[in-house]
Amino acid sequence: MDINQLRDNIDKLDHQIVELINERYKYVKGIGELKGSSNSAIYVPEREKSLLKKLTAINKGDLLTNETLQAIYREIMSGAIALERPLQIAFLGPKATFTHQAAIAKFGHSIELIAKSNIADVFNDIENGRVDYGCVPIENTTEGAVNHTLDMFMNSDVRICAEHNLRVQHSLLSNCKLSEIKTVYSHSQAIAQCRQWLLQNIPEAELIETASTAIAAKLASKQFGAAAIASELASEMYNIDILFHNIQDRSDNITRFMILGNQKTLPTGDDKTSICFSVHDRIGALYDCLLPFKEENITMSMIESRPSKLRNWEYFFFVDILGHRNDEKVQRAFDKLKDLCHVFRILGSYPRGIIED
Repeated sequence: MDINQLRDNIDKLDHQIVELINERYKYVKGIGELKGSSNSAIYVPEREKSLLKKLTAINKGDLLTNETLQAIYREIMSGAIALERPLQIAFLGPKATFTHQAAIAKFGHSIELIAKSNIADVFNDIENGRVDYGCVPIENTTEGAVNHTLDMFMNSDVRICAEHNLRVQHSLLSNCKLSEIKTVYSHSQAIAQCRQWLLQNIPEAELIETASTAIAAKLASKQFGAAAIASELASEMYNIDILFHNIQDRSDNITRFMILGNQKTLPTGDDKTSICFSVHDRIGALYDCLLPFKEENITMSMIESRPSKLRNWEYFFFVDILGHRNDEKVQRAFDKLKDLCHVFRILGSYPRGIIED
C-alpha cells in the first residue's frame, strides 16, 4: 500500500474509534443518572484501578505500550467523569507546579482544576464542600515527608481516597546563558533535590527560595541573570527557555501525592491504609504500637513523626501499611493498636498507586 492508502485506513479506524467512544459515553451517562439518584460518588478510585488493570491485561499489541494505553484512557475517563457530573479539584498551586501536573495525570484535562495558594486551603475547601477533591504532596524520595500536609491531617476529617506517584524531572530555566546566571529561584524542595548539580555547574549563584517552582519560573522570566528550577510546563507557561533537562541529583526522584475527599474506597486487593496516632508517654510505647503489624504480617511502607503542637514532647506518628482497613488482619492489628494509643485515626484506605513517567 502507498501512503495515501495507509492514511485512508487510518481515517476509517479513527471514524470507528470516535463512534465507539460516543457509544461508551452513552452508557456512562446512564451510570451518572443512577449515581445521581442514589447520591453515589462520581469518582471511584477502585473502579479506576480495576479498569486500568483489565486494559493492560488485554493489551496484546506490540506497538501500543501499557503506558500509552493508560494515558489514552485517563483522558477518556476524565471526559466520562465530566459527563456524569462536573467535578472541581483543588490543588496546591499555582499552575505549572508539579502538584498541578499530578492532578492532571490523575484526573485528566476534562475536570476543573482550582489552584490554591497553600495546603491548608485545599483541606478547608474539601471540608466545607467547595470542591469535590484535593491533590497535595505528602513525600518525596529525596527529601522525605511534606510536613505541612502531615500536620493538616491531625485536625482534619478529610479522607485519603487515592494516591499518585509522579516522577519529578527538574529543568533549569533561563533566558540567558549559564555563565550569566547569578541567581537561581525555586521551591526549597526543588533546590534540595538539585543541590549537587547546582554546586557542580553554578556554585557561585545565589539560591533564593520561593513558594513554588512556578513562581520561580515567573520571577526568572522577568530578570536578566536569573534562572529557575522548575518543570517543562512552567517553561511553556512563562515563556522562559530550558537550558538543561533533568538536573535532579537522583534519576528516581519521585513525589507521592494524595487525592483527598470525603468518601471511603472499597478494597481492590492491592491497597494501602494511612493512619495517625499518638502514644501514652512510657518506655517502649512506640515499639508496642508497631508490634501488632509484625504479629499480623503487615508491611509498613512509611512511618513519620510530627510534634502534636498541643503539649511539649508529645508526638503524632503517621504510618502507611499495605492492606485495606476492611482486611481481617488489618482490623485485628488496629484493634490491638487502639488500646495502646491516646489518639488513633484512620486517614483512609485507597488503591496502591503505580509509578508513572
